[in-house]
Amino acid sequence: MTTSTVLILPGWQNSGPAHWQSLWQAAHGYERVEQHDWLRPLRGDWIARLEDVLLQQKEPVVLVAHSLGCLLVAAWAAHSRNTHMVQAALLVAPGDAEREDMRPVLASWSPIPLQPLPFKSILVGSRNDPYCSLERAKAFASAWGADFVDAGAQGHLNAESGLGDWPQGQALLRQLQAT
Repeated sequence: MTTSTVLILPGWQNSGPAHWQSLWQAAHGYERVEQHDWLRPLRGDWIARLEDVLLQQKEPVVLVAHSLGCLLVAAWAAHSRNTHMVQAALLVAPGDAEREDMRPVLASWSPIPLQPLPFKSILVGSRNDPYCSLERAKAFASAWGADFVDAGAQGHLNAESGLGDWPQGQALLRQLQAT
């Protein structure tokens, strides 16, 4: 297995201490991309922060994104000239910022870029995610050129889903690191 730098990209409101992203960070020393404002996420600010962190890396990275972090990856890739710095991306439970109930809170995140990502990616979706339908998650995977993994009925694939350190997700990450 190839070792890669892993960057954790939480979604809106960050990932709490019991979230698998936080558990992975604590156990493996992965770097979390800290955003300036977790409660009022502005797409341009989040893209700029990701770009800044990537430019500090000495080798290509694997991105591990959850929820709004998945949309961040797509938006960043649509605008950056530095996509070569990403080896792969694990995209988990993308949020749908274009849903009517989310538009007022996440207005700067629409339209969601729907073009192929220039690196290998896997998107994991849940059959009962309250923030993104399975059909919409599959549509994102197709548009982004990501392999789709159906996680079954796991909610938003977060701490409330009871995933713990989520061994299935770690296996997917190892698969991407080996590419």
